[in-house]
This record gives sequence, structure tokens and C-alpha cells, in this order.
Amino acid sequence: MKFPFLLALLFAFFPSLALAADPGAAVEDITLAEILQKGGWVMIVLVVLSIFTLILVMLYFLTLRRSTVVTNKFMNAAEAMIRKRDYLGLIAYCHRRNEAVARVTQKSLDFLTKNPAASQSEIREVAEAEGSRQAGILTQRISYLADIGGIAPMVGLLGTVIGMIKSFMEIANGNIEGTKQLQLAEGVWEALITTAAGLVISIVAMTFYSFFRGRVQNHIAELEAASTHILALVGGQLNQTQ
Repeated sequence: MKFPFLLALLFAFFPSLALAADPGAAVEDITLAEILQKGGWVMIVLVVLSIFTLILVMLYFLTLRRSTVVTNKFMNAAEAMIRKRDYLGLIAYCHRRNEAVARVTQKSLDFLTKNPAASQSEIREVAEAEGSRQAGILTQRISYLADIGGIAPMVGLLGTVIGMIKSFMEIANGNIEGTKQLQLAEGVWEALITTAAGLVISIVAMTFYSFFRGRVQNHIAELEAASTHILALVGGQLNQTQ
């Protein structure tokens, strides 16, 4: 069974893993794949979380870009149409664009065209509401990494607790005698594998969450600046007509 992402992570954190077969024997090297397989069914859950983490990280690298929030092309076109007071044309243009600022502009101009007597403060409230919604969408997307960062250690700890329970049940039943004590020790370190794997996944997930959170905050700041500029242009045109 191959776990590419989890294997890569564990190799990064634990480049050399070995186990002593008995006190007088030489150290026997054990492959990382064998150690992962000893983690039991909980390791399957951790592998799924690691794959999901990899998919999210790749997806965010591809989609969390400035071009999804605001582009110079849209801002130049929007400014030109606002100066011409071609609000309906700009609304149609916003429908064809994917930037977050286009959604804010569209909602604001929809409200303005349907309520010509609306004040600038009312238009600003509509823009702020849509801007908050777009910011919430950006923030919610990366929160999945934070969720994985919190869940993975708990799943790993569950696997360890289950393994420890099994080991102590053997002690309670009086099945640990002589050489079987070594088997108990083996069961203990096998139980700890899931905790180590869960911590590795959590560390990686939270590291990328912090990275993407900074990127999202920058994008939200750019969205606010672009939306403020659009509203200022619209407000200027409204003042000229009054």
C-alpha cells in the first residue's frame, strides 16, 4: 500500500527510523512503509487527510491569485464606463468577469439602477455587504486546512489510545510473560506511530494555512481598495448630476 504524500512528509521529519529486534541484537532497519502499515486502520484515515491536504494546497496555489480578486483590465474598463455613465453596460461586463470586485460592482450598480434616488451611503452599504460576502468566501476556503490541522492530531491520538488499550488489556489478562514483554513494547511504539503521523499532517496543514491566510488578507485589502475606488467614481458622477 502506497501513501505518497504521507510518506514524503514522514521522510522529511523522520529521515532515519530503526528498531532494535532484541537487547543483544544489531539494529534492524524497518522501512517507513512497514511502519505506516503497523499503524492500523487509523492510518487509513490519516492517509486520506494527507491526500486531502495535498489537493487543497495545490488547488489554493492555482486559484488564490490576485487575478481572481481584481485585475487592471477590469478596473480600467469599469472606470471608463463609469465616466460615460454606462452603468447598464458595466453591469453586463461584470456578468462576464470572474473577479470578486466585479461582483461588488455589479451589486452596487444593480441597486443604483433600480433605485435612482438612492444616496451614496446606501450604495456604499450594498457594496460593503457584498464585499464582506466575497471576503468571507475567500476566508472560508482556506479554513479547511485549519480544520485538518485540528483533526489530524486527534485522529492520531485516537489510534495511539486504541493501541495502548490493547497493550494494557494483555497485561491485565496476564498474557505478558518473558519474551512477550518485548511484544508489548512493540505494540506500544506501533501505537505511537499514529500520533506522530497526525502531528506531521497537522504541522504541514497549519503551515500552509498560515501562508494562504496571509495571501487572502492581502487579496481582501486589494478588494477593499478597488471597491472604494469604484464607489468614489460612482459618487463623483452622482454629485455631478445633482
